[in-house]
Amino acid sequence: MATLASKTWLIFPLYLMLVTTVIVDCTLHLKEEPIPRKWPEKFHALLVMNDTETNKLIVNNLWYDWHNGVNVQLMQYQQWKLVHAVSWNNGTSFYFTRRGDRVIECITHDFGIGIIRPDFLQDATYLGRRHIDGYLCNLWEKDEFIWYYEDVVTKRPIHWLFYTGLDVHVMTFEKVDEMLDESEWHAPNYCFDESVRSLNDSVLMADGLPKNILSPSLAIDLV
Repeated sequence: MATLASKTWLIFPLYLMLVTTVIVDCTLHLKEEPIPRKWPEKFHALLVMNDTETNKLIVNNLWYDWHNGVNVQLMQYQQWKLVHAVSWNNGTSFYFTRRGDRVIECITHDFGIGIIRPDFLQDATYLGRRHIDGYLCNLWEKDEFIWYYEDVVTKRPIHWLFYTGLDVHVMTFEKVDEMLDESEWHAPNYCFDESVRSLNDSVLMADGLPKNILSPSLAIDLV
């Protein structure tokens, strides 16, 4: 009959092996970096944006549709204009305003590249966890272009900081099945009339390009 001491020596190596396995597994788990969630191919987000260079505040209704190659932003500047910013995957962006049903200003620009991909963060650098806007977030940095905060629990974006100084608070972010009504994002004929459009370019653009955060003008490294 084995003595208690001999049984202990038989069990001890198994116990030591188990403890070692648990420690190694925990160490590997701690070293695993989280992966940012890929964007839905169609979503709506409500954003509050602060352009820290000009101190302008903007409320932005963003509609993103990767399948159809378009993103639409309805950007209400504080005590100023509601600017429609529409970017297409062919590289063309339109910026226009409306007064009732009549377009009063419009400019176009061909950036030569399309809107950013849903997985644009796939090669981003993980910087650890940070608290921002009251949420514990994982933080990634992409090409010194964007610092992207994602809620640890829900994996929804919480905050975006762009290299331009544009500070974006993500109020809502929801996958959707239907895009914004076409009347809001199809560029009107006015935008293609050079003789008329040129008269109003300086009015809309007096303070520079609107902060169209997903346009190729800001996302040239992310497509």
